[in-house]
This record gives sequence, structure tokens and C-alpha cells, in this order.
Amino acid sequence: MEPDIETSIGGETGRVRAKKPSFMLVTILIVVTAITLYFYLEVRKLEQNPNRVNQERVAALVARVGKLIDLPQGEVPSTATVADPKPLAASNPFFANAKAGDEVLFYTAAGRAFLYDPVKNIIVEVATITIGR
Repeated sequence: MEPDIETSIGGETGRVRAKKPSFMLVTILIVVTAITLYFYLEVRKLEQNPNRVNQERVAALVARVGKLIDLPQGEVPSTATVADPKPLAASNPFFANAKAGDEVLFYTAAGRAFLYDPVKNIIVEVATITIGR
């Protein structure tokens, strides 16, 4: 039940009902429901195709690197992110100038590898690779 509030205007006393914050509550409920529904649908998409996120990440990486250098066509690269460059640099001169966070694109059919710095947006190194069969 809504509380009654007594008011006095010009010597007359009357009762005014206090408004509930129902409009605000309904608005918040609608917004929360919409956000929940959006994230639920996104999770469902990921469950149906878990590789989609990785495919989109690789496609975006190829697009950025492709603006800097001509990449081999007709092949989707394997990618890796450099976590600790020191052991890599010690075993392979390709990683001599690598730093943590750099991305590597391996085009095995074309026999090429590209080391890309996403922070500076530059190609750090390009090498020919041979995959033993």
C-alpha cells in the first residue's frame, strides 16, 4: 500500500500519494534483460562454433600484416604469440629481435614465416621455413 503524505497549500490540507519508483525499476529490468539476452546469444554462437573466435583473430591479423607486406595467397597461416623471446632467440636467429606479444605467421605451404609487432605495427623479420615431412 502506498503511503499517504499530508500537504498544506494555502491553508487547505489534502492528501497526495507518493509515487513509487516503478518506472525506474521497469527500465532497469528491461536493460538487464536485454544485456543478459545478448550475452546468452553470444555464448550460444561460441558453443556452436568454438573456432570462430580464433578464425576471426587470424583473419584480422592477416589483414593488418597484409597492409605492410605481400602475404602468400590461398593459404591460411598458423599463428603463434611470442610469450618469452629469450629461449627462442637463443635457438633461432629469426627471433633475435622478438619481444613478448609479437605475433608469428607461419605459411607452411609457401615456406615463409613473418614476425609482426602489433604494438609498433611493423614487420620485424621474414624468413624462409622448411617443414620436415
